[in-house]
Amino acid sequence: MPWVADSILGLVVTATLVGTISARQGGTQQPDAIAYAWAAGLGALMLARRRYPRAVLGVTALGLFAYYSVGYPAVGVAVPLAAALFSAAEAGRLVTAAVTSLGVLGVSLMFRLMEGQDAAFVLGYDLAPHVTLMAVAIALGDGLRSRRVQQRSQRELRDLMARQYIQEAESWLREERLSIARDLHDAIGHALSVISLHAEVAREAIPVDDEVAGPAVRQVKAAASQAMRELRTTVGVLRSKPPGRSVTVSLAYLSPVLDTARAAGFDVEEQVEVAPGTLPRIIDAAAYRIVQEAVTNVVRHADASRLSVKVVAGTTRLRVFVTDDGPPSGKPVRAGHGIAGMTERARALGGSLRTRHEASGFTVEAELPLREPA
Repeated sequence: MPWVADSILGLVVTATLVGTISARQGGTQQPDAIAYAWAAGLGALMLARRRYPRAVLGVTALGLFAYYSVGYPAVGVAVPLAAALFSAAEAGRLVTAAVTSLGVLGVSLMFRLMEGQDAAFVLGYDLAPHVTLMAVAIALGDGLRSRRVQQRSQRELRDLMARQYIQEAESWLREERLSIARDLHDAIGHALSVISLHAEVAREAIPVDDEVAGPAVRQVKAAASQAMRELRTTVGVLRSKPPGRSVTVSLAYLSPVLDTARAAGFDVEEQVEVAPGTLPRIIDAAAYRIVQEAVTNVVRHADASRLSVKVVAGTTRLRVFVTDDGPPSGKPVRAGHGIAGMTERARALGGSLRTRHEASGFTVEAELPLREPA
């Protein structure tokens, strides 16, 4: 604990000064209780050195002048100031410590020379130990401060790196959640829509008085609808930022998606002008998912009979068109998770997606780059 260290330093300062005073070297006044109280006072100042380093240094310097003005035995200059100089330098008050050292040394030299002490002895012999001790005290304090600053910087760097790792992990988790949400919506949602559609067709085809098949089909329809609602809730919870993860699907396996539309009664026209294996896998997978979702939307929502899927690879862009011949409903296009998911998927790869509803039908048009994003 800091106060324990400061207490020990104060005791060392007091003991050193008491020992020096007791040697009774020089001076015109014999040491008394005031002299020893002065030594104890300089030691007690160490308890305030962390909060008030400059004040402690100033009081120590003034106390030193007051001590010598009484004529007590010599205690030197550097010894009483060393701990205060160390404390000031440790607190980053390097200039204050240096200026105080020079000031005290200058005043001490002036008075000693004025008293007639030998200049050669004072300047050539006695000055060097004082300067050395003061310089060492300041250097030790500044070195300790620098080490603490370095340690604090290292801790801050470690904390920053830890926060970055946490943020990266959270970002990865968000992307994985969105990836799961998209796959759930694109794959399972597609299958549930087809189940619900065929259950509805079967229900209308079964005679009203059929007491076995009718309730069973209605139960299938209700279960599919409930599963779709729960799926939408799950997708809503999982949805987050767009991912950059590829999936193991491809335009080469588009036939089952289109066969589903054909089974639902649509006249499907397919035109995929892309050689297998020529697209980057992530682009290939994104194009497949966009077509799958667009076809699912047509099967679920469109009052149409014809469906056209066209995929064309240019020099730098892959263009995807999914068009149906359903008449305009007069209502704005509902930007649900399906269209939002397709748009996010395209944008995540540096592409775009547009929808338009014209007299000839509804069209989903997507453009994807023919290279993976950097």
